[in-house]
Amino acid sequence: MLPDALDAWLRLTATPGVGPATGRKLLAALGPPEAVFSATQATLSSLVGERLAQALSTPAPETEAQLRQTLEWCAADARRHIVTLADDAYPPALLQTEDPPLLLYVQGDLEALVHPRMVAMVGSRNPTPQGSENARQFARSLGQAGVCVVSGLALGVDGAAHLGALESGTPTVAVVGTGLDRVYPKRHFDLAHRIARQGALVSEYPLGTPPLASNFPRRNRIIAGLAQGTLVVEAALRSGSLITAELALQMGREVFAIPGSIHAPQSRGCHALIRQGAKLVESAQDILEDLRYVLQPTGANTPEPGAMPPSDCPVLEALGFDPAGLDALQARTGMDTASLQARLLELELDGLVQRLPGGRFQRIGHG
Repeated sequence: MLPDALDAWLRLTATPGVGPATGRKLLAALGPPEAVFSATQATLSSLVGERLAQALSTPAPETEAQLRQTLEWCAADARRHIVTLADDAYPPALLQTEDPPLLLYVQGDLEALVHPRMVAMVGSRNPTPQGSENARQFARSLGQAGVCVVSGLALGVDGAAHLGALESGTPTVAVVGTGLDRVYPKRHFDLAHRIARQGALVSEYPLGTPPLASNFPRRNRIIAGLAQGTLVVEAALRSGSLITAELALQMGREVFAIPGSIHAPQSRGCHALIRQGAKLVESAQDILEDLRYVLQPTGANTPEPGAMPPSDCPVLEALGFDPAGLDALQARTGMDTASLQARLLELELDGLVQRLPGGRFQRIGHG
């Protein structure tokens, strides 16, 4: 895109009060952004009102500073991009949605945004240990089948999904709710940079945008819009993950949910989705078959995520898949306290059991 054209797009989106809907209205009526800024005050006022017309006609000094900062940011790294609705690189899947962003800030590989196989993975910021493990394993298996996993870089399920995707070697896309010159949450700083190297970070928000609470529900429409299907790993009844699932349904995309314990609050959102028609999945293969993706072989001894092989360990059998306390395990196994604690410690060190607050234990991994 020519510098003048990009400058006009940036000016349009940087004007206070011009969101995606208003911007598309102006573009539909007047043509490209250059034509918007060439229009008379009267023409602009007839479309968007006098106050917004005035803002478009006389950009504030801070807007000019923001434009310079953005252009300098983009020029400093060949893997930084600004993609507008008029660009061929704009993801076609997003163009098919009702509320596509006017432009996207991207750091990483532009090709990741138009990957032919994309599945969104979302879930709780406070998942159970099994939920985190499921997210990572599902993402790894989907990646091994050539699927690009899309998520939101949040704590919990999002982070686990990105990690699993990175382990597969397939690109992963993180749609964030801040400017790309910031990383939120801060503990995902290293993860964000890994994603930028093996996929892409994406935002519709200009540089300097802080992690405002209102930004995250809006970015969810991009997560859902990029993907052919959305998998909810764990979610409470009121959560951003259910917003993403609802958006996916409105877009005509598939929604999948992993069932969980009836005692876990993090499973209630998934169970509600399943009751409403979301597809219950127990393995990555279920998603691949539904979307008609072919699973690439990952080795004869590699278990599918969510499909845990039987074990002859009596403690694991007694533990099942719900958290349990020491007293309950003693009652189920008949073991004395010392022997049971020793076995639980061994399983914990082997990565098959995780110790939870309150003296409870949770089965994880493939044990």
